[in-house]
Amino acid sequence: MNKVKKNDLLTLMMQILVWALIFILPALTAYLSTWHVDTAMTTFKMLNGMLRSPLILYFVNYYILWRWLFDKHHYVTFVFANIVIIGITNMGLFFYRQYAASNGIDLPIDAWVYWGLGIFIYFLLIVAVIVVAIVQRHLIKARRIKQLLEEEKQKSTEAELAWLKSQINPHFLFNTLNNISSLTQIDADKAQDAIAQLSDLLRYAMYETNKPMVAVNGEVEFMRNYIELMRLRCNERTSVNSEFSIENNDAKVAPLLFISLVENAFKHGVSSSKPSSINISMTESDGAITFCCDNTNYPKSDSDRSGSGIGIENTRRRLELLYAGKYEWEQSLENDIYHVCVKIIE
Repeated sequence: MNKVKKNDLLTLMMQILVWALIFILPALTAYLSTWHVDTAMTTFKMLNGMLRSPLILYFVNYYILWRWLFDKHHYVTFVFANIVIIGITNMGLFFYRQYAASNGIDLPIDAWVYWGLGIFIYFLLIVAVIVVAIVQRHLIKARRIKQLLEEEKQKSTEAELAWLKSQINPHFLFNTLNNISSLTQIDADKAQDAIAQLSDLLRYAMYETNKPMVAVNGEVEFMRNYIELMRLRCNERTSVNSEFSIENNDAKVAPLLFISLVENAFKHGVSSSKPSSINISMTESDGAITFCCDNTNYPKSDSDRSGSGIGIENTRRRLELLYAGKYEWEQSLENDIYHVCVKIIE
């Protein structure tokens, strides 16, 4: 059995309060009227007697018939059950003389027309009460379904983001280990320094990026260290420039959002035999973060396994999930210079 939720209890309390006020209304009407006390009490009894049926129908439909019949599409049974309840709770109206005598009501013959009109309006009220109960339940159900869908969507988004982020760490680790492996054959001391630097990078990636948003300055420091580490694979024919300018020290950004683009620049922008250049910049101003990277383009062969090739797609998917409608993307390849620029506007 489902646990009773706080919202359900609040709904029930509000319903009881509203119906209590409705039942008090006849008493107030009788009390404030100038009628004789016997007439007032007769009116009070009649009105309260007629209100019992809508009250019963409302709660029975809201808590029982909607769940067991209407929501399961048993519409014929639902209508029949309501007719039975209406008949039982309004038995006196079908035997007017006995009902009038028991309540001290003595109406002239010409009042039958008004009585019939009143009965018609009364049954319209009953139908309206049933409709209100069903509509309320439908609205509550629709709201809960929408909430569940939003929760499932959020969980799916978080799972996808976690998966995308998990691809980043092994990706840049793979490239960096390749560089260090090559360096050990050239300069063992530099290789040891590179391993220490890699340790710092991994520490940040593993322990500082477990939050949805991190400080931009932390990301800048991470990229600076990564760029310095990646310089190890570059020869004297390669120019690497980086520039970072952050105005707001409290600015936040998704962790490791741009590192794949930096990786991509070193993977495709460096040649061992040709002049190469990589220019990376990142600025933050008035809440807007702009990251740009321009590099020479030397496409790798299919046999080159220095990277998985997921960098660009990964970054764009994360941007769409995290900053949908709040980012701009530029990407071009002209004169053998690959350009990518991302602007995030919160």
